[in-house]
Amino acid sequence: QVQLVESGGGLVQPGGSLRLSCTTSGFTFDYYNIGWFRQAPGKEREGVSCIGTSDGDTGTIYTDSVKGRFTVTRDNAKNTVYLQMNSLKPEDTAVYYCAVPFITKVQDVCVAVPTIVEYDWWGQGTQVTVSS
Repeated sequence: QVQLVESGGGLVQPGGSLRLSCTTSGFTFDYYNIGWFRQAPGKEREGVSCIGTSDGDTGTIYTDSVKGRFTVTRDNAKNTVYLQMNSLKPEDTAVYYCAVPFITKVQDVCVAVPTIVEYDWWGQGTQVTVSS
């Protein structure tokens, strides 16, 4: 059974940092790239970042609004992906999700910001609130 569990969300002041984790099980982790998405209140879910299949921080891509502030990494030994979020802004407030693509959409190296239609398995999300 495929499981993805996000953690690490919370309330942080503008300019602060959080590190989200996506712990997975039930599939061959190092075969799949992983996507991060977020959904703000009243808005559609949007792609934030994608990381390729290799260990570490290679093969990554970010949406423009988080470039230079967010960093995605993965630890294949732990079946876990991380999203380090620095210089957080109120507009980063959202529920953050990690997801695994359909097998036909797997990429060794991410080439574009992830879109919902490419992703099959999803975590339950973790709330990030940026507010003073």
